[in-house]
Amino acid sequence: MTAESTVPSPGGRARVTDHGFSPVSVIPPREAAGGFRFPSGRRPFVRRFSRVPLPAADGCAALLGGALALPWAHPLPLALLVLTVLLLNGHASLYRATAVPAVLDELPAVCGRIVVGWCALAALFAAYSPAHALSARTLVLGCAVQCAVGCTGRALVHGRRRRALLRRPRAALVAGRAGPAQRVAAAFLRHPQCGVRPVGIVSDEPTGGEGLPVLSTGEEVQRALIQNGVQDVLVVGPAVRAEQGPLLRALGESGCTVWEVDAGAPAHGAADRLAGFAVRRMPGGRRYGSAGKRLLDVLVSGALLLLAGPVLLACALVLRVTEGRGVVFRQERIGKDGMPFTLLKFRTHRPVDAHEAATRWSVANEQEMGWFCRFLRRTSLDELLQLWNVFRGDMSLVGPRPERPYFVGQFSQTYPGYATRHRMRTGITGLAQIHGLRGDTSIEDRARFDNAYIDDWSLWRDVCILLRTAVSLVRPTGS
Repeated sequence: MTAESTVPSPGGRARVTDHGFSPVSVIPPREAAGGFRFPSGRRPFVRRFSRVPLPAADGCAALLGGALALPWAHPLPLALLVLTVLLLNGHASLYRATAVPAVLDELPAVCGRIVVGWCALAALFAAYSPAHALSARTLVLGCAVQCAVGCTGRALVHGRRRRALLRRPRAALVAGRAGPAQRVAAAFLRHPQCGVRPVGIVSDEPTGGEGLPVLSTGEEVQRALIQNGVQDVLVVGPAVRAEQGPLLRALGESGCTVWEVDAGAPAHGAADRLAGFAVRRMPGGRRYGSAGKRLLDVLVSGALLLLAGPVLLACALVLRVTEGRGVVFRQERIGKDGMPFTLLKFRTHRPVDAHEAATRWSVANEQEMGWFCRFLRRTSLDELLQLWNVFRGDMSLVGPRPERPYFVGQFSQTYPGYATRHRMRTGITGLAQIHGLRGDTSIEDRARFDNAYIDDWSLWRDVCILLRTAVSLVRPTGS
């Protein structure tokens, strides 16, 4: 008979045989409800409009307006004018992918920012070069020329894009209750000028009669996605976001644009219109792989490694004297896309064997540790070596905390949404940690906070989490 031991964990009691455990395969992050999974190497064809033409049109308009209006064509004021206008337009999201491009919709915003750019240039000259202060005639002429050229260029770009959408509308899936989803799909089909052509309904409810085919399984969604080259997903009803969250995340990860459609109730924050419906673009799945996040990781981790070098050396020496050899603890953890990596920490506990190290949830008797080991854990100094993991690219400064393969397998089967945490590179700290979810706390809550962080990621949010983590270190509680 095989003896069994019980492993404590926040999600219940996991059973492990004394013969050890088998390696656990982590559920891929692009898997969703119903067994949905994108086949390797076969992603839906997504045709995107280039983001270059609009900034190019605005830049050319600024150059032409400045060249005609300014009494001298010096490169510096022209460059400042172009840079100011591009920054203002970018901040106003005038270069984002709109639902139906139309120059009249953005005419006030474009002209207003051109005026602001010229006023800023005039104020700069008045402050630093009064002899070359811009006259009212120069301001009016410059603004008029730039507005005319800029709006004409944008109209040409938008017109070309609109004709392209009419010739080749974007294939879309409509997710929601079968009845409302069919009505929304029919409305889109009656208005082909919106550039979106529904090809199927994603719903758990069977429906009869006429209409688009209802896709109720992951395999059917996968087949429709590949065969039709789906580029958009229209979500009808807020409840669908919770019910089909994993599927929507997977579709967003694949490159599809996910829109929340107002089919009755007011849509707060709606930024676009499609076929008369107010729509709001839901958070995409590729923003958290930005170069900005990686650059922040490299710069901050590299600087901290240099600054903390003496501290790391001192900790290693004291551990060597008080605890003996083997001051660095290496353990396999699961990172982005379910890939394993070796996590580094200062050794504060010596497990009985490798089995205990891989399957024991936490160290129950901290009093049995040496005084310096307790100090390292309570101050989180034992985590400092993970800065090297960040610098190498195994981890990020901010992200879901990595876990051992054994527990990843357990939690992925027990807690919905846990496996989707691996869409992003794991981190030293995260949204869950600054909300007190460390150590022996709710895994369900951790997964919810981690997925919320990934869905709403921004570089500024990373900075805020790092600052709050630094403040929390003043009141250390350990891990």
